[in-house]
Amino acid sequence: MLKIYKPVLLSLLAGSLAFTGCQTTHKADRLYENYDYALAIEEYQEVFAKKEPGLKGAQRLADAYRLTGRTAEAEQWYAKVVAMPEADPINTYYYAEALRSNGKYFEAKTQYQNYAMKVPAEAAKANAKAQASDAALKLLEEPPTAIVVNEVQINSGNADFSPTVYDNGILFTSDRGGSTSGKDNEAGTYGWTGRPYLQIFYAQRNQDSTWQMPTLASATLNSAYHDGPAVLDSANTTLFFTRTKMVKKKQENLNTDPTSWVQNPLSNNYVNRLEIFTARREGSTWADVKPFAHNKVEEYSVGHPALSPDGQVLYFVSDKPGGLGETDIYYSELQPDGSWGQPVNAGSAINTAGKEMFPAFDQAGNLYFSSDTHPGFGGLDVFKAKGNRANWSRPENLRAPVNSPKDDFGMVFMRGAANAQVGYLSSNRDSNNGTDDIYSFKLLSNAILHVTTLERVQVKGKRSINQPLADVRLKLTPQNTQDSTVAFSDRNGEYKFGVMKGNSYDLIGEKFGYLTQSALVAIDTVKLADTTRVTLIFDKSQKEQSIALENIYYDLDKWNIRPDAATELDKLVRTLKDNPSIKIELSAHTDSREGHGYNQVLSERRAQSAVEYLVSKGIARNRLTWRGYGETMLKNRCADGVECTEDEHQLNRRTEFKIK
Repeated sequence: MLKIYKPVLLSLLAGSLAFTGCQTTHKADRLYENYDYALAIEEYQEVFAKKEPGLKGAQRLADAYRLTGRTAEAEQWYAKVVAMPEADPINTYYYAEALRSNGKYFEAKTQYQNYAMKVPAEAAKANAKAQASDAALKLLEEPPTAIVVNEVQINSGNADFSPTVYDNGILFTSDRGGSTSGKDNEAGTYGWTGRPYLQIFYAQRNQDSTWQMPTLASATLNSAYHDGPAVLDSANTTLFFTRTKMVKKKQENLNTDPTSWVQNPLSNNYVNRLEIFTARREGSTWADVKPFAHNKVEEYSVGHPALSPDGQVLYFVSDKPGGLGETDIYYSELQPDGSWGQPVNAGSAINTAGKEMFPAFDQAGNLYFSSDTHPGFGGLDVFKAKGNRANWSRPENLRAPVNSPKDDFGMVFMRGAANAQVGYLSSNRDSNNGTDDIYSFKLLSNAILHVTTLERVQVKGKRSINQPLADVRLKLTPQNTQDSTVAFSDRNGEYKFGVMKGNSYDLIGEKFGYLTQSALVAIDTVKLADTTRVTLIFDKSQKEQSIALENIYYDLDKWNIRPDAATELDKLVRTLKDNPSIKIELSAHTDSREGHGYNQVLSERRAQSAVEYLVSKGIARNRLTWRGYGETMLKNRCADGVECTEDEHQLNRRTEFKIK
């Protein structure tokens, strides 16, 4: 019997081995088509570990990585796809996006340009992205704008994002799993990510800045499907939060959902759409959950609520028809009867053809939001704008390290903090699997102070000239603080500090062998320009070297200090205060016109008048001497009887000082 069946058994075994060796992507394809991307990735990986991928499978695996935020793997697989002759040009665009999200701006620019050549109809969009890659490199050269710290104690291996300040901690959104009934992992699993549904959690922060273990928020806020993010009103009595609903498809061409974590249907027959709900606080719980009047899940999404500081305007995100892009920011005004008015688009200054989402406000009423289209590092970047409703200033990229090549969003500010520029944000910058973490931040700047350091060089017979002075020690201190920043000017005599608009700073420049110089710098809050420029001019601290004070003018036959002369003398006052150990002789000179005696007396009176002005500004008299030289120390050929221009005569009419 064994001899009879042995050939049959061997045949069956060979067939079985042949079947298992012939790997197919059928199962992976089914999962992909049902939007179960996390599971599809596992299946594709298993198949492609044993056989070379075809175009369809490679593209789908690349897409699955992209749609789950795994940009490193997406870059790897799109590189393989674009190398295949029959690949759709859209893969070149996705390849560029992955490169940009991974901080590879030069390579991304090349791929955007390739896409523009392949698809002329999309050239404007692709070239704009290429220019944005160049802009990102320039942004990286700017000083850091914040201190950003990963709050590892409250972050999990899953997604944790969009915090809002609540009591002594934060409410935030997470797919870490859990239930209010005490059963572990009761939350269902979302096939797109392979992780539990999103829920709202609470984490309490201790006085020493450590965190207690996060717990699920009230069961009233967490449904059987996705919940969050949320925002509180200023009274901490009403919560506005987002909730996701599966809706039966009505059409094939659907707008994308206004979120970076839920974009497509859960199954072929349903689409995910967002709604806004409110809940009223009752002690430590929440009750009276009500839908926002302008939800319309049958047609579009409404989510990501944010309140203006006065609570009179509700901002949110929607993909409703008629907008400017994929998702736009809208607003609704609180009516006298307590209802919310019809939604209005926040306008083209904020909204683009791409995605704008996650609006929030600081205590001053500045709007913070995320966009994937305004010029930035890649992915979602956080931007700031001033204004209200549909009238906004040009959005300002908050630069690194608030922003990164990955997704950065969900910015929220601490209420009542001594420093109003402290809060939290969300980002997937440190993630290997596309999940988000919560970070704390302290803003350092939203503008640039560009300091130039120059040496004043006296040229015989001519006006002095200024040339760059390198290695000047620059100390910048916000007024009424001890928090100083020290830097040195470069070989061009320049340095850029990060500063806050609306703040005033004391700037001091020091270099051995030169007089110390300082300036009080106020950073404008009105002008749109991000850069304030200040120039410090340094004189050598050599004794008996005459240093001309520029633009010290007197009226004819007068010696009183004019307002324009006072401005220049004020600079000398600051120099004397910056260098309290020096004593000076202040001298006045005239041109050769008029008589010698007249000029001598006039110069003495002008020198004395300048000294009296310095004393009136707080300079000790024993540090000052004065002398009038009349026309005895001309700087050029313009002596008696020599015809000269007015500019040449002006060169001789001067006020100088020298260290004694």
